[in-house]
Amino acid sequence: MSKFTRRRFLEDSLLAAAAMAAAPATRAFTAEPQSTSANERLSVAVVGVNGRGRSHIGEFAGRSDTVITYIVDPDENLGIGHAKGLSEKQGVECKYVKDLREAFDDKSLDIVSIATPNHWHSLASIWAMQAGKDVYVEKPVSHNVSEGRRMVETARKYKKICQTGTQCRSMGGSIDAIKYVHAGKIGEVKLARGLCYKRRGSIGAPGIFDPPPGVDYNLWQGPASERPITRPKFHYDWHWQYHWGNGDMGNQGPHQMDLARWGLQADQLSDRVISYGGRLGYEDAGDVANTQVAIHQCGEKTLVFEVRGLETDALRGAKIGVIFYGSEGYVVLTSYTSGAAFDLAGNVVEKFDGGGDHFGNFVKAVRSRNHEDLTADILEGHLSAALAHTGTISYRLGEAISLADLQKELGNVKSNDDSVEALERTVAHLAKNGVDLAKTPMALGPMLTMDPKTETFLGNDQANAMLTRDYRKPFVVPPAGEV
Repeated sequence: MSKFTRRRFLEDSLLAAAAMAAAPATRAFTAEPQSTSANERLSVAVVGVNGRGRSHIGEFAGRSDTVITYIVDPDENLGIGHAKGLSEKQGVECKYVKDLREAFDDKSLDIVSIATPNHWHSLASIWAMQAGKDVYVEKPVSHNVSEGRRMVETARKYKKICQTGTQCRSMGGSIDAIKYVHAGKIGEVKLARGLCYKRRGSIGAPGIFDPPPGVDYNLWQGPASERPITRPKFHYDWHWQYHWGNGDMGNQGPHQMDLARWGLQADQLSDRVISYGGRLGYEDAGDVANTQVAIHQCGEKTLVFEVRGLETDALRGAKIGVIFYGSEGYVVLTSYTSGAAFDLAGNVVEKFDGGGDHFGNFVKAVRSRNHEDLTADILEGHLSAALAHTGTISYRLGEAISLADLQKELGNVKSNDDSVEALERTVAHLAKNGVDLAKTPMALGPMLTMDPKTETFLGNDQANAMLTRDYRKPFVVPPAGEV
């Protein structure tokens, strides 16, 4: 029985045991065009105000052309305080509601800004656009591949502006670096490597825990199937459980894979993907990989993404960044706003630096009603998130493998990267952290072949089943053709 089959068995067992509350039919919204007068402040609802949501509040409350009129969060401990503070700061009432549908019913609301846990990103965006609102949504825009495509379909059908939170697309340093690559300044580029070398510790032993007081857990779960809380820390640590989050492959990965894909000019999903890794160095309530390498083949070009959650050195000066390998040099982006170009001998030949206004770009497009004004339209967000998802699908379908066999299998992978060299770097990194791969081996997933046009895998029913998920009524992401 594969890891995927065992996991589905566990999910089905949990579902059978859960007492599901009766729920009304899926909510229907009527789209209403919002006012876009240049002299009128746009009304904003911020959905999800823990972590990144606080940045959304700061951005929209700090502008003269927007006003936050709703704070939405199933945790009243977070929401009430933010709404009260904004009412005082803005001089305009900001309401707190637990249920986003209540805010979406307000026809005077123009914008919905979403910073919820990942499993809510897609449905919240779809419902908002169906209700006539424009949307700013954090990465990853989706929890699975199908959700992202449904978001693109919804935005186009209802003619809504939907910006992805991959802010590198608006940063001057990143823009200049990509232009430099596209201009052929480092020669022919067939390989880009994204990095997430970010220390992540244990999230604690698994157990069964109650929701914090003040949290509406039914609303928090939303589209995900019913499950108890099995991690000690309720907020944020959902990232490290696949039922809710996507690990750092899907958390940090969409930022760097978006840049890598942009530089490679890859405008669809990869033709093939294979991934290996594991949750290594500790045992805890998490089930996502904290060490993972995904290798995507995009036509004649290769995109690799590496996750390291244990202590590690940088690679060519980057820990959270992207490296473009050219025939005449290379470019390294070491932050969201800066980087440099090097010749083949490692000498700096050009530096890139500069910020931008990603939220401002979104507001500009809301005014113009032209989604092409966006630097990070939902289509870009979907493709970059989906690369993370398909890499993770390969990994989750994998089985434990000895290091010798893993080296042999990767030696047969045809790409523009030296896959065995990348493995050797990964193994050396793990050894420095005391990981004994003989005792806790990594898993290698299958090489998955995809039809990028249909965004489905060829000849693998298990992989295709993981392109979507079972939804909990009434929180249902519509299937293709039903947005």
